[in-house]
Amino acid sequence: MAVKPDAPRERRAIPPLDAAALERLALRYVERFATTRGKLAEYLSRKVRERGWDGPAADPRGLAQRMADLGYVDDRLYAESKAAALGRRGLGARRVSVALRQAHIAEADAQDLAPAIEERAGDAALIFARRKRIGPFGPPTEDRKVRDKQLAAMMRAGHGFELARRIVFARSEDELEELR
Repeated sequence: MAVKPDAPRERRAIPPLDAAALERLALRYVERFATTRGKLAEYLSRKVRERGWDGPAADPRGLAQRMADLGYVDDRLYAESKAAALGRRGLGARRVSVALRQAHIAEADAQDLAPAIEERAGDAALIFARRKRIGPFGPPTEDRKVRDKQLAAMMRAGHGFELARRIVFARSEDELEELR
């Protein structure tokens, strides 16, 4: 007897997780992605919710901590890499701090990175301005609405108001030399 092509297929039931399966999931995740303890624990908790649990109480946070103790997860290294990558994209300190908070980076680690992020603020702002053709990197304009939009874009990218204003109102790249 032929199966109709539009007939729904029966799905095979996925067995609930146990401690060994959860550890395999954790190892596979850290093998594939740079992550933090918080993000790993969140992922494992979601998997337990989706598939169910078989055995004594699950401890995703404990497993994430064990992965960090083994050196598979390094929150500080992740934070440094993430901050550098966002800076290379031209994003400012506020956007970087939001990204670190979303990645569950401890406040102490984020505070330790703040001076380095601030030090690169000028370079990041110039990168963003070049990429988006803002200020002296775009067509010359005296239109207030255009400048307001450019200023708003710089602010959304996480740059401070004074820095953004200097770039938007600069008439030439030479005026911005000291930001480098």
